[in-house]
Amino acid sequence: MSRCRYTVLTAALTAFLPLTLAAQTPSPLANLARTPPMGWNSWNKFACNVNEELIRETADAMVASGMRDAGYQFVVIDDCWQIARDSTGTIVADPERFPSGIKALADYVHSKGLKFGLYSDAGLLTCQRRPGSRGYEFQDARTYAAWGVDYLKYDWCAHGTQNAEASYRLMRRALDQAGRPIVFSICEWGSNKPWLWARGIGHLWRTTGDITACFDCDQHGYGFARILDMQVGLGTFAGPGGWNDPDMLEVGNEGLTAVESRAHFSLWAILAAPLMAGNDLRSMTAETRDIMTNREVIAVNQDSLGRQGRKVRDDGDLEVWVRELADGSRAVALFNRSATAAEIAVRWPEIGYPASLEARVRDLWKHRDVDRARGAYQATVPAHAVVMVRITP
Repeated sequence: MSRCRYTVLTAALTAFLPLTLAAQTPSPLANLARTPPMGWNSWNKFACNVNEELIRETADAMVASGMRDAGYQFVVIDDCWQIARDSTGTIVADPERFPSGIKALADYVHSKGLKFGLYSDAGLLTCQRRPGSRGYEFQDARTYAAWGVDYLKYDWCAHGTQNAEASYRLMRRALDQAGRPIVFSICEWGSNKPWLWARGIGHLWRTTGDITACFDCDQHGYGFARILDMQVGLGTFAGPGGWNDPDMLEVGNEGLTAVESRAHFSLWAILAAPLMAGNDLRSMTAETRDIMTNREVIAVNQDSLGRQGRKVRDDGDLEVWVRELADGSRAVALFNRSATAAEIAVRWPEIGYPASLEARVRDLWKHRDVDRARGAYQATVPAHAVVMVRITP
């Protein structure tokens, strides 16, 4: 997601790939990410302003806030940690920002019961013009494995005429040969429809351009409501081991109200999207912490069935989204995009139940049962908000 917009001239990648690569057998690491990855990434809040003190303090905060115990695992450094390559071609971390080195930092994160992630790029340069991995895929993968990396976010800047599928497949092969289980995040912004080819290569794949902290804007990135629209029709491509990624969370960042942050978090849970926090965990408010650690909403996101939710009704600004869950219940988000409160109803046949069925309705933000309903449930939804319920026969 690092602001992915530069391109430079590169040699064609596919001419040098073995013909057998496209037909390679499934990765021995294919059992990773059976549910959507959960963690934190530095970019949305800090961009290039990263250093080892920030990462250590963020790991501490993830534990102290209860996020680790709620299911968050990964602490991921985005772009700008790297500065050069040494005489052997090994990638070098910025010694001023990371004086202890990346392995020591990964060890610290691991000591907190968390996992550690890094960023690179399939092109010659990263989006912030640091060294990319083009031509160094196998060397970088071995280096990451030796450092204890558990998650790799792999961007798509400076890609020239490279073929996206071949480029990401090459790095996947390098990660497999490195021998360490590493979750592989494909960040090519949905440009080449990765949902059609990325399963078996990556564990998650970006479906859109970059998110930004607003409700429904299109300025230097997309608001979460606009990104939500772009997920319609992609659900069949997601499931255990491979997830559509509508980009990281902006929950708690300036530009979203608390009501909008709850809606954002709820809808990403319905989408079975990766939950990668992008705020400053060290100083977040209690309200933001409570959003990020709502275990009932997280349980929807992490449901073992792994079925992405879908929009079942669109009445202009009033929408109904549903996700089928492993126990036969349904998670439902009643989403009001308008500027005033509105009544929104969900009818049982829309979510796969007979109209005669009586069901328990539990509000996942109020943390209590709110109704026993037959045939339908209706609620008043504030502006820019979601009422999120779990409906259980």
